[in-house]
Amino acid sequence: MNLIEDLEEPVKASMKIKNYIKLIRVTQWSKNVFLFVPLVFAKKLFEIPTFEIAFLAFLQFCLVSSTVYIFNDIIDVKQDREHPTKRFRPIASGSVKINSAIALLTIFFASLIPGLFVFNYKFNLLFIAYLILNTAYTLKLKNVVILDILSLASGFVIRVLAGAYVINVPVSNWLILSTLFVSIFLALIKRRSELAFNLEVEKTRKVLKNYTITYLDQLTTISATGLIVSYALYAVSQSTIQNFHTENLIFTIIFVVYGIFRYMYLMHVKKFGENPIDTIFKDFGMILNIFLYIGSIILIIYFK
Repeated sequence: MNLIEDLEEPVKASMKIKNYIKLIRVTQWSKNVFLFVPLVFAKKLFEIPTFEIAFLAFLQFCLVSSTVYIFNDIIDVKQDREHPTKRFRPIASGSVKINSAIALLTIFFASLIPGLFVFNYKFNLLFIAYLILNTAYTLKLKNVVILDILSLASGFVIRVLAGAYVINVPVSNWLILSTLFVSIFLALIKRRSELAFNLEVEKTRKVLKNYTITYLDQLTTISATGLIVSYALYAVSQSTIQNFHTENLIFTIIFVVYGIFRYMYLMHVKKFGENPIDTIFKDFGMILNIFLYIGSIILIIYFK
C-alpha cells in the first residue's frame, strides 16, 4: 500500500502543476505577440538590445494577462460552473481551491511591481491602463452591450502602442486601425460562437441576451471590411513605401484576406469552439498562413 501511495504522489503533484498552468492560461500569452508588431515594422527585429527590452515587455504583459485571468475566474466561478466548457476550468471544477487561486493572484500581482522600474513611463501608463481596463471588464464592462466588444479590442491596441513606446518608435495610424479591426473581428466571432453554441446564455454570459446572430454577423462583416481596407491603405501609403523602400508590402494582403475568410469558415461551417486561440492553433491552414505572412513580412521589410 505504501508503494502505491508513493507512486501516486508524483502523479498528484503533476496534476496540480497542470491545473495551475491551466489557471494562468499560458496558451493565451500568444495574444501578447502584438507587442512585437512595432518592433518588426520599425525594422528593429534583429537589434539585440531593442529586442531584449521588447521581450521583457512581452513577459510583463504575460504576467498581467495571467493576473487578469485568475481574477476573472475567481469572480466568474458561479457562471463558469453553468457553462458547457468553462465548467472544466480549474476553479470552477474544484481542482484549484479559491483560497489557493487568491494566493496565486497575490503572487502574480506582486510580480508586476518590479517591472514598473524597468520600463519608461509611457509604457507603464499603458500597462496600468490595460490592468484597469481588464479589471473593469471583469467587474462590469463584459455585461454592457457593445462596450464588451470594444473593451476586448482596446486591449490589443494597448499592446501595440505599448510595444511601440517601450522601444521609442512611432507606429502608423493605419497599423493601429488594422489592429483595432482585427481585434474587434475576433471578439465578434467569439460572441457569435458563444451565442450559437450556448443554450443557457443568461446563466453563462448575461450580455449575450442583447445580441442576435444576425446583428453579430453584420458587425463581423463591417469589421472584416475595415481590417482589409485599413491594412491595404497602410501597405500602399507613401509613408510605408518611403520607410521600407518598396511597394511589395501590398502582396501580403492576400494572407490577411485568407486569414479572415479561413477563420470565418472555421466558425460558420466547421463549427469550431468559441476560443480564438484554440481555433487558430488547431487548424493547419491558419498556422501555415500565419507563418507565411510573418515570413513574407520579414523578407520584404528586411531583405527586400
